Amino acid sequence: MFDVEAIRKDFPILSREVNGKPLVYLDNGASAQKPQVVIDAISKAYSEEYSNVHRGLHYLSNLATEKYESVRAKVARFLNAGSEDEIIFTSGTTEGLNLVSYGWAAPHLQPGDEIVLSVMEHHANIVPWHFLRERQGVVLKWVDTEPDGSLDPQKVIDAFGPRTRMVCVTHMSNVLGTVVDVKTICHAARERGIVSVIDGSQAAVHRPVDVQDLGCDFYPITGHKLYGPSGSGAMYARAERQAEMRPFMGGGDMIREVTKDTVSWNDPPMKFEAGTPGIVQTIGMGVALDYLMEIGMDRIAAHEAEIAGYAMERFKGLNWLQIQGAAPGKGAIFSFTLDGAAHAHDISTILDKKGVAVRAGQHCTGPLMEHLGLNATCRASFGMYNTKAEVDVLIEALELAHELFA
Repeated sequence: MFDVEAIRKDFPILSREVNGKPLVYLDNGASAQKPQVVIDAISKAYSEEYSNVHRGLHYLSNLATEKYESVRAKVARFLNAGSEDEIIFTSGTTEGLNLVSYGWAAPHLQPGDEIVLSVMEHHANIVPWHFLRERQGVVLKWVDTEPDGSLDPQKVIDAFGPRTRMVCVTHMSNVLGTVVDVKTICHAARERGIVSVIDGSQAAVHRPVDVQDLGCDFYPITGHKLYGPSGSGAMYARAERQAEMRPFMGGGDMIREVTKDTVSWNDPPMKFEAGTPGIVQTIGMGVALDYLMEIGMDRIAAHEAEIAGYAMERFKGLNWLQIQGAAPGKGAIFSFTLDGAAHAHDISTILDKKGVAVRAGQHCTGPLMEHLGLNATCRASFGMYNTKAEVDVLIEALELAHELFA
């Protein structure tokens, strides 16, 4: 049974007020709040157990190393990777995608080779490929969304050509909430020898993920969206792809031997983890994953689907509210505008006065905003601790904004 009130008690920040109103935190798509167990784990790691990892033989170093490395198996279990060696620690999805760009794509792509993208990608899944376009003459091919915000997997597959080397798509849109059928895309790509990169930043927070079933080559996730610390993250990278990659950064831990004339690399995944890592951040992420897996991702998905359905019903009564994206099975992410000249930033400011925290702007999705013909939207993104009562507060705040700007 999913007890949202019990879960809310695990998050101390949810009991505070903002502008004299109970906080209604609907900015989870940008970053989620942290449960007390994660806060406690971070505090304990710094106050009682801190040391550098992999380098020492003393008690604290061994303890820190054990806790840090245990997270690799947790991530592997969370994503159902075939081996914990297929998990690379990063500072988040952005670093993971740049690692793919520099470590795999740059050595393998030639001028004229193609990368297929959807227009609803986050900039983190666009800019690294632009680097390749600028520096190596790689061609970016774009696939538009459907009028309801869905992404037709067959249109992505139809965009594959003889020069296509990679397909890079999100599993869940951070603006439209669209859940993409990446399994169909990945399996079609694999049959054609095309490398698949799936941005898991949003989807991994809201639904169970099985990378073996999806058949992808790379699947990065971000810790701070998973109710863990900022500066933490990981990436599933298929073993055969890792064997084809060059190191992203040079330094300690990623080498086996260094002389004046030669250098040899450590085995993956250490080969891609140079220098002192985010030790405490990674430990905190591991505790957050334990917390999520104990609740159950299926239960979280069911709760959020119920919230999303309720929100959509309430939104239907507001004929001056324009929701972007209505794909079947979409997640609990709603980007919207109000009829009239009210800017998203102004709407967000009014909502904040009622204690409702939403995001306003382009949400790092310039191509999608251009496709939709919009400059900006407000975005209410729900998490596992949000309630129907908070949807009602959002509706009341929107009605106030409409009254002020109408």
